[in-house]
Amino acid sequence: MIEITALSSSSKGNCYRITDGKTPLLLECGISFKQMQKSFQFKMSQFACCLVSHEHGDHCKAIKDVLKTGIDCYMSPGTAGAIGISHNRIKSVPVKQPFKVGSWSIMPFDVQHDVAEPYGYLLANQDGDKLLFATDTYYIRYKFSGLTHIMVECNYSIDILNENIESGRTPAFMKKRLLRSHFSLENVKEFLKANDLRKVQEIWLLHLSDSNSDEQLFKNEIAKLTGRVVYVP
Repeated sequence: MIEITALSSSSKGNCYRITDGKTPLLLECGISFKQMQKSFQFKMSQFACCLVSHEHGDHCKAIKDVLKTGIDCYMSPGTAGAIGISHNRIKSVPVKQPFKVGSWSIMPFDVQHDVAEPYGYLLANQDGDKLLFATDTYYIRYKFSGLTHIMVECNYSIDILNENIESGRTPAFMKKRLLRSHFSLENVKEFLKANDLRKVQEIWLLHLSDSNSDEQLFKNEIAKLTGRVVYVP
């Protein structure tokens, strides 16, 4: 059974803990290390690794401290180059080449964001659970079978964004970047409809925009579409 803990999920910082009861992992380290230590009762050595999606600070802010703690940090070669830190615990992994960490088999896959080489991750454990983690992408080109847990960005709604642009609350130039870098509610729906959700137990909607989202609306819409338990951290 997979247990998910979200410490932070926004443009201010992203950090999650997942465990299957055997191997705890960090997903992202985009908050202060002190905040992480406090939240995890200073038991940082529990983590077998940290998976980093890309080089933006809200996803890798604390990476130097995480590395110093002795935690391997996995990422794409492009992300490693963009972060620009030389360390033996930075592990550059090729896209679509699975690797093992503890009880997990992890498959990195390419996503679409305005950075060097962003990754999403498909994680499978020995009990048959499968978790999809994808954030900061405007599109996912792949379909996945047998998913039990989904953690996916749902940053904005195109309707809310258009309303905010018309009212002047959101600058018009933001629209082009959002359309080419972040997952909208509308695209999340299409992604979920394209995938087999029969085994899915939980859906986590991540990285909601401060101004162009509506937490309750997003939660209700995805729950209505899928019939699954939906969390918005």
